[in-house]
Amino acid sequence: MRVAASQLSLATTTAPAHRRRRAPAPPTAAPRPPPKALAAILRSRVIACLRAQDGETALQAAHAAVRGGVTVLEVVMTTPGVLEVIEDLCRSYPSLTFGVGTVLNVADARKALGAGAQFLMSPGTVLDILHDLKQSNVLYIPGVLTPTEVLSACSAGAEVVKVYPASVMGGETYMSALKKPFPLVPMVASQGIKIGSIKGYMEAGASAVVLSDTIFENQLMRDGKFSEISELANLATLEALQFTK
Repeated sequence: MRVAASQLSLATTTAPAHRRRRAPAPPTAAPRPPPKALAAILRSRVIACLRAQDGETALQAAHAAVRGGVTVLEVVMTTPGVLEVIEDLCRSYPSLTFGVGTVLNVADARKALGAGAQFLMSPGTVLDILHDLKQSNVLYIPGVLTPTEVLSACSAGAEVVKVYPASVMGGETYMSALKKPFPLVPMVASQGIKIGSIKGYMEAGASAVVLSDTIFENQLMRDGKFSEISELANLATLEALQFTK
């Protein structure tokens, strides 16, 4: 009788199977779509990189580059008045893509975002910036140089990396060697790249190149010869156009 009683007690305290309900699974967040700046960079193949001694020169040089066909342009953070320049460019050319380069900390990153920057670049990988922008629609392009740095940046969430400094490490040859283990990682080659070497970098696996003094030649900037800057920008964009997907 004691066995039967214990079985009866168990039966009366166990809920019928059809009445048990599983807790609903928590909703999963939808994956963030790729930032629009990434598509713009992959489409243009050229990022014009502008540094200037003052904001007015930077603004005139940027307008000149746009007249030459540049559609993606960054202004380095050390340029005086960089935030005002970015604000002006975003207002003047809402369909183009503007960013800030040489961003070294989160405070500067947030200032650039406030000015309207659509992408940020650094010479190395600043993890604090990468994490801060993870759910943002602003693209962060960290700098890398070695396979270990590529792996670390991608593991932390980078969608594209900047190979810097490219030319002093061997240029197109180094670009090709670094790209081989990472065929699916978009890489932007930066530093010392000339218009005539765009083709070589593209064939080596670069998704885009950063052109700085090649477009914004120092003497032309000092002399205010902005029409010649437009011509250099046009030559660069035409050279890259043959690799546009």
